Amino acid sequence: MTSAPEPALILCAHGTRDPHGQEVIKAVAQAARAALGVDVRLAYVDVQEPTIADVVAGVARSGEVPRAVVVPFLLAGGYHVHVDIAEATADRPDVAVSTPMGPDPRLTAILLDRIAQAGVAPGTALVMSPAGSSDARSARDSERVLHDLDRQWDGPVRIGYASGIEPTVAQAVAASREAGAERVAVASYLLAPGVFQRSLSRAGADLVTAPLAPDERIVEIIAERYRDAGGA
Repeated sequence: MTSAPEPALILCAHGTRDPHGQEVIKAVAQAARAALGVDVRLAYVDVQEPTIADVVAGVARSGEVPRAVVVPFLLAGGYHVHVDIAEATADRPDVAVSTPMGPDPRLTAILLDRIAQAGVAPGTALVMSPAGSSDARSARDSERVLHDLDRQWDGPVRIGYASGIEPTVAQAVAASREAGAERVAVASYLLAPGVFQRSLSRAGADLVTAPLAPDERIVEIIAERYRDAGGA
């Protein structure tokens, strides 16, 4: 008697029109497939297809036996997690949903590595830049990472959002200079290249760090989220 296959991993990203960003997301999915040895399917909540609703609908129903685990490839628990993904899985007890990627101390560690790789000197004022969301739950998740970063960085740290809400990245950079900072660096709290990442370079900072992915710790978090939600 053969055992049932392990639940598929549905890696649900935001989506981007940027070809480089698309390739980064695909590479992360491939790395997760290699690490877990399970079927990995990509889904999106915006911009790209297939949508999360379509991918979930394509999973054969099996009562309450887990057939798939959705891992939100998102850094905070905002609208896309609590509405888009929740609605797509609402009537599917056989499709589990994990917590999003962040907050997680490994993400802070990657942020610090990206800061070092960009040549940001200790003491430089930092602006941590998430995508931004009007959902207060998303802001709280981002602020937890901000506080973690602030504890570990030798210099002033503030937040500036790439989209949606204030303070914007440009406002946060300006506020840092008004507070006396001679040099300001933007620490990208984004997963992949795209329109938000490009917008950071127009905020008036001296340096901008690269996005978080690809990184082996990203794959570790995905694997952990998958297993904690009922995967292999």
